[in-house]
Amino acid sequence: MIRDGFIRVAASTPEVKVADVEYNREQVCEQIEEGRKKGASIMVFPELVLTGYTCGELFIQKSLLAKAKEELRKLIAFTAGDSMLVFVGLPWEYNNKLYNVAAAIQDGKLLGLVPKRWIPNYSEFYEGRYFNPGWEKTIDVSWDGYQVPMGMKLLFSCDNVENLVVGAEICEDVWVLNPPSIAHASAGATVIVNCSASDEVTGKSEYRRSLISGQSARLLCAYIYANAGEGESSQDLVFGGQNIIAENGNILSESARFENQTIYADIDLERLECERRRMTTYQTEGREDYRFVSFTLDRKPLALERVIDPTPFVPHDAGSRNRRCEEILSIQAMGLKKRLKHTGCRHAVVGISGGLDSTLALLVTVRAFDLLGIPRENILSVTMPCFGTTDRTYQNACQLTKKLGATLKEVDIREAVTIHFRDIEQDPSVHDVTYENSQARQRTLVLMNLANKIGGLVIGTGDMSELALGWATYNGDHMSMYGVNCSVPKMLVRHLVRYYADTCGEKELSDILLDVLDTPVSPELLPPEEDGKIAQKTEDLVGPYELHDFYLYYILRFGYRPGKIYRLARQAFDGAYDKETILKWLKVFYRRFFNQQFKRSCLPDGPKVGSAAVSPRGDLRMPSDAPWRPCGWRSWKHWMRIAFTECRRRKRQEAACDREHGQRPCQSGDGACKESKSKTGTGRLFGGRSEDVRGTAGGETPRSLCVGKFSAPAGGKSRKTAGWLPV
Repeated sequence: MIRDGFIRVAASTPEVKVADVEYNREQVCEQIEEGRKKGASIMVFPELVLTGYTCGELFIQKSLLAKAKEELRKLIAFTAGDSMLVFVGLPWEYNNKLYNVAAAIQDGKLLGLVPKRWIPNYSEFYEGRYFNPGWEKTIDVSWDGYQVPMGMKLLFSCDNVENLVVGAEICEDVWVLNPPSIAHASAGATVIVNCSASDEVTGKSEYRRSLISGQSARLLCAYIYANAGEGESSQDLVFGGQNIIAENGNILSESARFENQTIYADIDLERLECERRRMTTYQTEGREDYRFVSFTLDRKPLALERVIDPTPFVPHDAGSRNRRCEEILSIQAMGLKKRLKHTGCRHAVVGISGGLDSTLALLVTVRAFDLLGIPRENILSVTMPCFGTTDRTYQNACQLTKKLGATLKEVDIREAVTIHFRDIEQDPSVHDVTYENSQARQRTLVLMNLANKIGGLVIGTGDMSELALGWATYNGDHMSMYGVNCSVPKMLVRHLVRYYADTCGEKELSDILLDVLDTPVSPELLPPEEDGKIAQKTEDLVGPYELHDFYLYYILRFGYRPGKIYRLARQAFDGAYDKETILKWLKVFYRRFFNQQFKRSCLPDGPKVGSAAVSPRGDLRMPSDAPWRPCGWRSWKHWMRIAFTECRRRKRQEAACDREHGQRPCQSGDGACKESKSKTGTGRLFGGRSEDVRGTAGGETPRSLCVGKFSAPAGGKSRKTAGWLPV
């Protein structure tokens, strides 16, 4: 079992021999044993796997049907002592009629039988010759002295794994107009399994793949599809064994075609839960029509083997990334086009700094003006040098404006800011927040008044990452008349500018854009270094944007807990950042994200370009006064209880081991003993970072990850002085 709502599942295609039930059962057992070693909690096999799908007239032979039940008994006995939920296909006779069923097996017991509802009898399929359609109402059938539920409306609910409810359908069921999986999901199923025998013809694999992916997206579920492969009769058909595991439209794992393989994937139940909770149009109904069969899974620790994308906003594939960039630029431009057209404005004002955000804003404005047929010279590009402006950014701003054909205007604000310092009695040598924000607000004042003067719109440049962190001056660069970058995260801004540089077809323009990309991200509000280089680097102050964009995605898109985000980040950025750095900036993100909501509550309009945004009129209707620390973070008291409980447990273990062997328990978890006592068992709780309170068995991260010191004030009441911890 994996923490944080993850569970490992498998789809397996064993080699079969037609009508050789004993051989087929042995092959299934081998795959189950492999699945045990891999830590799979659910394993799905193809349709009619015990007999083979291509038995034809042999299905009406009593000897084959009897042998199928005999080998099913052996298979059930093989699963005794193991909690893996297994689905296998076989023919099942009931009231002198034959049904194509998926048998759910766990821990030496037959939990239920799900019959195939839709029996194909067209083209190469003639199942209607042998099998009858399954029924919806669940009935009880006798099996080895106890009653087993049988019917389509049968779901398997896990008692000790939240949100794990499994429904089953068989092959053709998913290809029809109204698949049973729709009712399953509506009744609460989060995982759909499909025992299938779908033959191969040219082009079918692509359709099958899109079908399974689309069904998982439509139902907001995980879908485990196990298909028949090599071993089936090739008299008229060939089976390719295309196994697929999908989750909400994403293919997590897929087998190679024309090979019998077992695939595994770690599905995220919490992600599915969040999606269903978020989408108000996802309605749950019909639970009263279903029979729920309970089961329990062993909670053995496993390391997460799912690939975690460190840049969830940016596709890795170059082709997909380029298509995404073109689409986003078009959305941005179309939004601005509409606003310009509606207001009747034929001018725009852009504050150009030579940085990434203002560069992208100018590129988008140019595209919008081209769409409207308005001359580019109607774009007023304003550079406003002040105390922190470097020659590099100044030159890039000027050259970029000229190459794009916009009108360049320079307004040196040093004198105006200096006069303002005098008016408010600010010492210019004190480089505090007043020193910095006075410059940003002066620039916004200039832009707004210039826009009024020429009858234009001020185009906002701030991106979504900055807005999430509150890295914007209130009533300064925070304000505009239309913010084209407001839902574009910083890492995506880089790729948009890179895409424009690669596709513009002008070397000089491309060179300018590439130099902008190489320039450190900075608001340039502090004087440059002696060599003229940028002194104020944003990522040194608020942290790496790639980390913050990662946090932002999982907070906004799925509502994950801080602890889960932390563990995902550790895996995604393994080798790039250590765990202390990840935790440090995660805490910074949460603090700034909650504390700076008041800035986002009054954002100007701007287009949504992706699945997540921070607009108060769209995705993020959030109170400005919500506390950040209690939201998914636990205090030191929680960790102290865990630590002391663990200490007592280990002492009891060590005492018992001493009595038996005169030695100390081994920390490796293999049951052996060592002569010396481990120093990693309880960790250090006071005076620094606590480590390895619970150990790291199975690749799990230590439970205690606190940063800071704790104290107990007078009066006996403990209080936390630092370090709220993710859970």
